[in-house]
Amino acid sequence: MNSLNSPINPAWCRVNACANVGVQKPGSLKVGVNVSKEVMEAEGRFLVGTYARAPVVLSNGKACKLYDPEGREYLDLSSGIAVNALGHGDPDWLRALTLQATTLTHVSNVYYSIPQVELAKRLVACSFADRVFFSNSGTEANEAAIKFARKFQRFSHPDEKQPATQFISFTNSFHGRTMGAVALTSKEHYRSPFEPVMPGVTFLEYGNIQAATELIQRGNTAAVFVEPIQGEGGIYSATKEFLYSLRRACDDSGCLLVFDEVQCGLGRTGYLWAHEAYGVVPDIMTLAKPLAGGLPIGAVLVTERVATAISYGDHGSTFAGGPLVCNAALAVLDKISRPGFLASVSKKGLYFKELLIKKLGGNSHVKEVRGLGLIIGVELDVSASPLVNACLSSGLLILTAGKGNVLRLVPPLIITEQELEHAAKVLLECLPALDKAPSQPSLKLNHEFNHIRDSAGNSGSV
Repeated sequence: MNSLNSPINPAWCRVNACANVGVQKPGSLKVGVNVSKEVMEAEGRFLVGTYARAPVVLSNGKACKLYDPEGREYLDLSSGIAVNALGHGDPDWLRALTLQATTLTHVSNVYYSIPQVELAKRLVACSFADRVFFSNSGTEANEAAIKFARKFQRFSHPDEKQPATQFISFTNSFHGRTMGAVALTSKEHYRSPFEPVMPGVTFLEYGNIQAATELIQRGNTAAVFVEPIQGEGGIYSATKEFLYSLRRACDDSGCLLVFDEVQCGLGRTGYLWAHEAYGVVPDIMTLAKPLAGGLPIGAVLVTERVATAISYGDHGSTFAGGPLVCNAALAVLDKISRPGFLASVSKKGLYFKELLIKKLGGNSHVKEVRGLGLIIGVELDVSASPLVNACLSSGLLILTAGKGNVLRLVPPLIITEQELEHAAKVLLECLPALDKAPSQPSLKLNHEFNHIRDSAGNSGSV
């Protein structure tokens, strides 16, 4: 047994390591000009270097505003990558979280818990689904969908020695970073350092009806994974004809259709579910980002036909569907699912796109404005990074997408028109960072949603 006098003692090393780095109580950092610098330097010493972070430390927030330790204010058009749909510090969310935290936080899935069952009931009631499986993130939700699809094919064809095991995904897709989900993600640089990833995935051109139909009809595809609106890929939206053709081909071949709505679902388009805009229903839908208002959660919504194939022990998670996160999700879903709330998202999204076209459309670098509701992309003919950095310096937080040439604008769904006007103003003022050219060609508009009418009576496109 080791003692403190032993030459090497793990406990002694840990205690002294904590003493040497100056461990402080939570919240004990003093507000001052050097706090952000100290935090960024400490991050470089103690965290694995997987993130190329923006040079800002965010310490607190309220609604659509964020603040750094020095008190600088930022308007948030990133929402923690489309997560904080209700902004920061929503009072109803806080109330639900606090109440559950003082009652019960975690019991595992060995036992029943009330918030988990209530959330599943609510998700089933407001969707196509009959049953729900909970996970902790979007990539975990897609991993579960992969397993469910393969199990479904094996269950449905018990006499076949080789049931369908392959998958179809599409260009510009992003489904996660774990080994199965990353295999479905089209960008090679996400996959290549970790190969071999899960085999059996074919990438087709997003929107290519003929290629998808022909491959699905060959009969060896377990499932087709598709985002109705691609977020990370560049805010590309499917057409109704494309999704309908996938649905029809899957029905004809016995293949499952999986909609990944991790980023585009739960009200961001002005519809509760993005696929509602197209009138096409999947067999499986994966959710995550905004569902619990900033707490980690994922969900896989399935039909009874799919659920029948899944047995005890086929999948599981220690933390998924815990009482704390599910009670928070109930508060989020209650607000987002209200018709008036969804109508406001549609209205603000249309207003913002019109504003962006008016203010940015004269710039030669701006090629297209696209999206639906409050998931908006502004495509440039150059890298968006200089503009993103200039906006950061001016107190506006925005993201990139695609090949780094698309501005991804995904603000909290509660953002006001006045805040959107301010965001458009900052974007206009920061455009010279792109080295604005003298010529001003006309802006190409996106008409993919001309067939859609939102609940506010406005067209879903500009």
